[in-house]
Amino acid sequence: MSSPSQWPLPKEGVRILTPSFMKAHLASNPISADLFPTAMGYYPLARGHQMERKKHDDYLLIYCVEGAGWLETPSGEARIQPGDIIVLPTPLSHRYGSDANNPWSIYWVHYEGDKALNYTEHVFQQASQYVFNIAGTSGFRSAFNSLLEVARTGYESSAYLTVANRLKLLLVELGRARERDEARRGFDIDHIQELMRSRLRGQLSLDEMAQAAFLSKFHFSKRYKALTGYPPIQHFLNMKMEYACELLDGSALSVKAIAWELGFKDPLYFSRLFKRIIGSSPLIYRQSVKG
Repeated sequence: MSSPSQWPLPKEGVRILTPSFMKAHLASNPISADLFPTAMGYYPLARGHQMERKKHDDYLLIYCVEGAGWLETPSGEARIQPGDIIVLPTPLSHRYGSDANNPWSIYWVHYEGDKALNYTEHVFQQASQYVFNIAGTSGFRSAFNSLLEVARTGYESSAYLTVANRLKLLLVELGRARERDEARRGFDIDHIQELMRSRLRGQLSLDEMAQAAFLSKFHFSKRYKALTGYPPIQHFLNMKMEYACELLDGSALSVKAIAWELGFKDPLYFSRLFKRIIGSSPLIYRQSVKG
């Protein structure tokens, strides 16, 4: 993500409503039918801004970048601070508003589509968790700003298709940011992965990784997989094979020499492992030409 200095907040408010003919176009287009915006905008220092919906028929994403606000849902009340993301699924009743003394500045997007529920669940996952914080990742402002670029395009269909797909990526990235933030608490994955990289030419056991993280093997493996999607040993092997690809592409070393370079005493085992992970043998990989 870009740094905040590269993406200053807009000085003026923006409100963009997707007209009915464009919503019909997006809903029928195969590359946008799964998710598309129905309204979006940015409200700076929105003093007095409040909203109440007993029921609504689309999904809503709000990103607070300055100031403070509040949210009420059937699950309870929440104080909204800078960096907070609010994700409200249909048909959840809700009330929210700007703090009277410290009004918020917010980006907001209403959206719908065949897969809107799936994208929304990817962001918050727990049915009662509608707020999470992404403080420290203020580069998300650039992603929200990019959605607003659809303004003043004369409802150009290609512009709306672009924004629909930017919105999909934004929701995926928000879900990833939330997952990583939750898993990172009290867990220095950067230290563990630096240890892995330092041992690419040798061996590294699960015991050693868990000890470096000051966790049991079970809890370490569970938290590592939550962050990366891989068990730690599998990810370590993936790193080795990634390095093997670099050596196959950028050196004249034989497959046997590369196996030794990566700490494998048996070149045949290395080749089998490489094929299982990469999808082809080391020799076929080296012979393939990708433009």
